[in-house]
Amino acid sequence: MSYTLRGASLTHYVDVARAVGLDPYQQLRAARIARAALLDPDLRIRAELVGGLLDASAEAAGVDDFGLRMAALREFSNLGPLAFVVREAPTLREALASMVRYMGLQNEALGMWVEEAGPLVVIRLQILSERPGTMRQATDLAVGVMFRMLRLFLGTGWRPRSISFTHAAPASTATSLQLFGMAADYGQDFDGIVCQAADLQAPLPSYDPVMARQVKQYLGTLLAQSSATMQDQVRKLVYALLPTGLCSVDRVAQHLSVDRRTVHRRLAQEKTTYSDVLDTARADLVLRYIENATRPLSEVATLLGFSSLSAFSRWFTGRFGCSVTAWRMGKAGAKTTAAG
Repeated sequence: MSYTLRGASLTHYVDVARAVGLDPYQQLRAARIARAALLDPDLRIRAELVGGLLDASAEAAGVDDFGLRMAALREFSNLGPLAFVVREAPTLREALASMVRYMGLQNEALGMWVEEAGPLVVIRLQILSERPGTMRQATDLAVGVMFRMLRLFLGTGWRPRSISFTHAAPASTATSLQLFGMAADYGQDFDGIVCQAADLQAPLPSYDPVMARQVKQYLGTLLAQSSATMQDQVRKLVYALLPTGLCSVDRVAQHLSVDRRTVHRRLAQEKTTYSDVLDTARADLVLRYIENATRPLSEVATLLGFSSLSAFSRWFTGRFGCSVTAWRMGKAGAKTTAAG
């Protein structure tokens, strides 16, 4: 499936590209993105093209924090329809819950889940794409924008419990430290932010019950007109559930408030199966996990829901035609050739 996002996702791309010595319009042409995307914040763009643009720009400039640099310049107004969601909620916790529901109106490729963990709240973000690779810069951008939004409402002195990235640490953490005001954790099981639950319960001063009802009606209409398929809904849940070790068609059906037969039937109507969706998600996630050469393969197997390392290894070889070790060696060789 090809996911789309709003042209607003490229806000400040030109500024950051020029700051690191790139010709932004040359990069846009190479990524097959029209200049019009910079002028119309509501123009829909294929998410994989934007992810490719950010990763290619980071590589061309020799920086691995391109996404964070863009996030540092983002404003609340860049959220588009989601800005209404946040402003018209009684608390930030409820605003986040609404963002989960309406995220597709802003960015179909960004999965967002808010989980309770005792006194903590875990905000998990996941980039979904048919494009192979880590989508590192798009992930950094998403986490950075979420952090800036939380700090806007909680104050400049607010600090989350932790900030997590699945990828390895950048060569320089200067941008990260400047943006977050604290060290982030790298090589983790998920991308996102962990907060104190109590921090999110503070009332939002912008809340207006009458306006909130109107906003929900408006966004509900937009959501009903969206093209989210059963395949898309299942895939987003698979991304969310795989790292927890609780991913199954029964659990997916439970989250969708239907039975497993309904999931299978509706997927069949869309010419796919649950196994195909699961396999595609695993193939996307595994490349992000093994990109970090320090991550143990036993951990990768667990994160992908395999019962054993041997089962994971057989699946990987069948899917990619080589072992993980050979894949990593080939990747390292390609980087060496490119550098030379």
